[in-house]
Amino acid sequence: MKKIEKHDQDVIRLHNKQMILEIIKKRRPISRAEITKITKLSPTSVGRIVGELCEQGLVRETALTSFGVGRKAIMLDIDPQAVFTFGVDIGKKVIKFGVMEFSGKLLHEERVEHTALKATPEATAALISETINVIIANKKLDKSRIIGIGIGVPGVIDHERGIVQYSSTLGWRNIPFAQFIQDKLHILTVIDNDLKVKILAEYLLGSAQGSRKTALIELGTGVGSSLIIDGDIFRGGSNSAGELGHTTLDPNGNMCECGKRGCLQTYIDESAILHEANRIKETADMQQLFAAAQKEENWAQDIISRTSLYIGITINNIVCMYNPDAVILCGDLVENYSEIVPLIEEQCGQVVWEPFRDTFKILTSELKSKSIVVGAAMLVMNNYVDKS
Repeated sequence: MKKIEKHDQDVIRLHNKQMILEIIKKRRPISRAEITKITKLSPTSVGRIVGELCEQGLVRETALTSFGVGRKAIMLDIDPQAVFTFGVDIGKKVIKFGVMEFSGKLLHEERVEHTALKATPEATAALISETINVIIANKKLDKSRIIGIGIGVPGVIDHERGIVQYSSTLGWRNIPFAQFIQDKLHILTVIDNDLKVKILAEYLLGSAQGSRKTALIELGTGVGSSLIIDGDIFRGGSNSAGELGHTTLDPNGNMCECGKRGCLQTYIDESAILHEANRIKETADMQQLFAAAQKEENWAQDIISRTSLYIGITINNIVCMYNPDAVILCGDLVENYSEIVPLIEEQCGQVVWEPFRDTFKILTSELKSKSIVVGAAMLVMNNYVDKS
C-alpha cells in the first residue's frame, strides 16, 4: 500500500510541476500569488515547485511589479534558451529537423531529401547525425544545453528501449535506432511512433489545447490514430494502440496487404481511393479526382461521398469506444483537400450514435506538417522536466 501511495504522490507532484511550468510559459511574467490562484494549490506547494524549477535553471525571478500601494511581487519568467531539443520526423522521402528552445518555439527548421526504404538504417542514422552536427555548428548552439533528440518514426515502436520493432514504410524490423544516433552524437535520443508525438504536439501547442481527451485520425497514404488523455499518450500493452488502418470494416471486403480482408485502409487510404476511381476513369492522383468532383462529375462525387461516409463511421467507432471531447483529422487527405471536412461532418451527423453527437468537436491539425517535429522535440522536453 505504501508503494502505491508513494507512486500516486510522485504522479501528482510531476503533474503539478508540469502544470505550473506551462502556466509560467503561457502567462509570463507571472507572480507566485497568481499561480496559486490559478492552480488552487497551497502557497507552500507553489513555492516549493517554483523553487525546484529555479534550481534547474528553467525559471527565473524578474523585476518587482506593484500590486497596489505598498505591495510588490517578484515576477517569474522562463529562460527561453535554458535548454534546447531537436525534433526529427522520418518520412517516406524526406527527413525533417527542428531545433526547439525551452519556450516551445522552433528556432530553426530544415529538411533533407532521403528515401529510407532504399537505405540501410545505419545510413539513415548517419545522415541524421551529420545533419544535426551541421545545424549545431551553423547555429552556434551550446551543445551542453542540448538535452536530447526526439524522433518520430512510422511503425510499431518500443518507445522505452528505443527500438523500431516494425515499420513497413521504412522497411525496418527490430532496429535499435535510438542507440545508433546516441552512439554517434553522445546526446540522449528517444524515438516514438509518429502519430503519438503528433498528438502530443497538438495537445501542447496545437488545436487540442484545453482538451481533456483527444483522438487523432491520420488520413492519407495510410490510416492511423492516437489518443491522449490529460496529457498522457495512450500506448496500449505494446505501444501499438492506434493501428486503426487494420480494423475490419467488412470481413468479406477488399484484400489488404496484411493478408486480411476488409481492413479500413483498403477503403479510405489514398491508394484505395485511387484504385476505386481508376475502375471508372483513368485518374493519376488525388488532385485529379477532386478536380473532377468540383466539375460536378458524378462518379468522382460518389467516390468522395463514400470515402466521407467510411471516415464518419470510423469517427463513430472511436467516439463510442473512447468518448473523446475532440477528434483531430490530419494527413494529406484533409490538409490538401479541406473541402472533404464538411462532407465528413455531414456524415457524422447521420452515423454517429445519437447520445454522442454533441459531445465532441471535429478539428483539423493546427501544426500540420510541423507537428511530428514539434511533438518529438516536446517529448524530450517533457521527459527532462519529469525526471528533474
